[in-house]
Amino acid sequence: MMESEAPGSRRRGAASRFGAVATSLILALAAAGAATHSSRAAAAAGAAVGSGEAGTSEPAHWVQKKFKFTYQGFTTHYSCQGLRDKVREVLLELGARRSDLNVHAIGCTRSIGRPEPSPSVGGTFYVLEPGSSPAGQSTEAAWRPVDVRVGTGGLDSAGQCELVEQVKQEILPLFSTRNVSFKQHCVPHQLAPSGSLLSLEVLKPAPRADSSPHD
Repeated sequence: MMESEAPGSRRRGAASRFGAVATSLILALAAAGAATHSSRAAAAAGAAVGSGEAGTSEPAHWVQKKFKFTYQGFTTHYSCQGLRDKVREVLLELGARRSDLNVHAIGCTRSIGRPEPSPSVGGTFYVLEPGSSPAGQSTEAAWRPVDVRVGTGGLDSAGQCELVEQVKQEILPLFSTRNVSFKQHCVPHQLAPSGSLLSLEVLKPAPRADSSPHD
């Protein structure tokens, strides 16, 4: 005759099997969580390395650029001298070499300080381009982030919206750039508080590793 299993033994066996299954499930979840954490950590490390590439130096050479820029806007009006100063400021932000930057007014018809209907400026400047020159000359350069800002902020910057838009269209192509982001909020005859946001990376001279205050 077969002996019947006691009810208590059956309950203990079921509980034991349930505990084993639960333990396996907990271990599996813990392993999955660890793998996810490792993946996220690796991704974060990769992102950190990628962001550091902007500061890596590379050979570049100076190239002369000539330009003529005529402003046509409805919201803000400039004198020839005022536009000259704004454009000079932007060129320096974008990495034009300061020592031989030349910006001058063209065809002004009104006295100094009075807004022109369509003020124009022109000139020459030197900008870095990747690689060595045809003669084999080069200088160390690095990609640097730049936010093109015109004005002193607030309503002053809001009034420069159309100027930033034209800078993006006509001046930016003269430079070596990458990762360009442009957000436009211009409304003719209205001040745009958010203005136009122009962000990018541009080649600029890399800081010398051996530079010192006595150089």
